[in-house]
This record gives sequence, structure tokens and C-alpha cells, in this order.
Amino acid sequence: MLTALGISGCEERVYRSFLDRGRAAVADVAASLGMPERDVHRSVARLGELGLLRATADGVHQPTDPQSALVPLLARRRFEAESELSSAGAEIARIAEQYREGRLRDDPRNLVEVLSDRESVIERVDQLTRSASSHVWALDRPPYMGRSDGRQHSNEDEEAITRAWLERGVDVRSIYCPQSMERPGRFATLLGLAERGERSRVLPSLPFKLHIIDRRVALVPLSGPVYDDLVVIHPSGMLDALMELYEAYWAGAVPLGRVAEASGPAAEAGSFDADDMVLLGMLKAGLKDQAIARQLGCSTRTASRRVAAVLAKLGADTRFQAGVTAAARGLL
Repeated sequence: MLTALGISGCEERVYRSFLDRGRAAVADVAASLGMPERDVHRSVARLGELGLLRATADGVHQPTDPQSALVPLLARRRFEAESELSSAGAEIARIAEQYREGRLRDDPRNLVEVLSDRESVIERVDQLTRSASSHVWALDRPPYMGRSDGRQHSNEDEEAITRAWLERGVDVRSIYCPQSMERPGRFATLLGLAERGERSRVLPSLPFKLHIIDRRVALVPLSGPVYDDLVVIHPSGMLDALMELYEAYWAGAVPLGRVAEASGPAAEAGSFDADDMVLLGMLKAGLKDQAIARQLGCSTRTASRRVAAVLAKLGADTRFQAGVTAAARGLL
């Protein structure tokens, strides 16, 4: 009955014998069960590791509260099973992709897939991203495809998906643009993901959307900026060219992250608080007042006043001057 919890039949017999007795010596349990004493010792040691038995004297043990011991064990086994099934699902997706690539190599005309209906696009993107095992590289810009239920992904969705990649050791690299920050609170979400291991950079603009998965497949919109029509590019000269293009964009982009704490003259002035540092980070990323307002949850007028206040503290008349001054003070 308890094999699902990782408890063998022999261990369960010993455990139930202790439950019946309440407190017993190993030798007595062995005699009552007709088992070799060494086998009972092994079972008792294992049950002790699981927290089901505790020693009270030399050779004497008694069971702990089963509710306190077995429920956490059940939860742990459930989590382990779900993790194993999740890993198996990802492996199946990789095997399916390997099979697909083998067939594509048989016919070079199939090195490019074209998907034209939204349901097929969502299903294919989900399959490829779930199977990612080494790399997820992205050029991120709106509009966004959304979820299968028609809703847009939330900041919580993005955090969960990216954290799952990072926990699997996937190299997550994303290049954003100011338009990527239209969703309220996304800037703070990206800062948090950067601290967890996502490598993030920003460019003033991006010409198109792109995802490269495991350096073996690329996803590119067929027409327009969104994945309504999708081209899936498999290993080929075209994929190599897209990876080279991505590296070129990456080299020219500015790292996205929290602005360093003030030091030197700025620290002596003591004029920049935590909110100012976050605002400087948004200015560094190229966000305009309207986008800053969405991230801060305030009106555009309030955001403009706060930007003006930071510029005044830096003694700058323009955002460009603010960037130069902040860099000189060690703030960027």
C-alpha cells in the first residue's frame, strides 16, 4: 500500500508491526514477523530516515505521528513524480523534434515550415519552448501572440516560464526595446528575471520578432510583427544567418539591469533615493514618459515631473545629458 511513497513491502511490514506495538525492540519485531534481525535493522534504519520511527533506547524504537510523517512524504513524492513527468514530457518533445528534423533532412524543401492559422502557431510555439534544453534567445517587441485561451500573458506567466527555463540551466538571452515595456509592471518583472539569471539587453528599436531555440530552430513572423503567420526555420544557412544577426544586435545593445548604487560624488551628495535609481534604470532602457508612467502606475504628467526632478538633480537639460552625467558619476 505504501510502495507509492517509496516504502518497500518489507519496510511496510516492519512499520505496521511497530504501529501495533507502539514501542518495541528490533529483536521482538523480528521474532514476531519471522524475519532475520539484520533485515529488520535495515528496514528500521530506512524508516528512521523517512521520519516514521525514532529511537528511544538501544535497540528500541517507536513510531512517530503518521499524519505528521506520511503527509509531507506524500507531498514530496507527488512533487518528484510531477517533476519526472514534466521532464519526460520535455524529452518527448525533443524526441519529436529530432524525428521531425530527420525527416526534414531527407527533403531539403522542408527545412522551412510555414504555419498560417493561430491555433497551429500557438501549439507549435508552445511545443518548441517547452522542449528548450540549452538556449532561448529572443528579439522581443509587441504585439504579442497571447495564450491559447485568448488572454495575454501576464507578468506572472512570464516570470514562471522564464524561471522554469533558468532552473533547467537554459541560457536565456533577450533583447528588448522601449515598446516592450507597454505592459504595466513589466520593467520590474524583467529586472527580477535579470537578477535570477536571464541575460537582458535593450535597443532603441527592433525590426522584427525572433526566437531561437537551442540554436537548432528559429521562429520568425511571416508577415507583419506578430506570430499570426509563422516561419519555423530548421538547421540551415538561413538559421546560421539569423544567429549571426542576433549576435550583432546583442553586441550593440545596452545591458538591462538595476542601476548601480550611487558612489563617488553622487553618494556624497546623497540626493538619489531608491526610486530615483529605478527611474534612472528606465531612462537607461530608453523608456519615454508614457511608458514610465505605465511601469510606475501613475499619470504621464506625474512621470514627467519625476523625470524632470531626476534631470535637475543631475544638472542636465536633456535625457542625453542626463545619461552622460549619470555615467560620469558612476550611476550607470
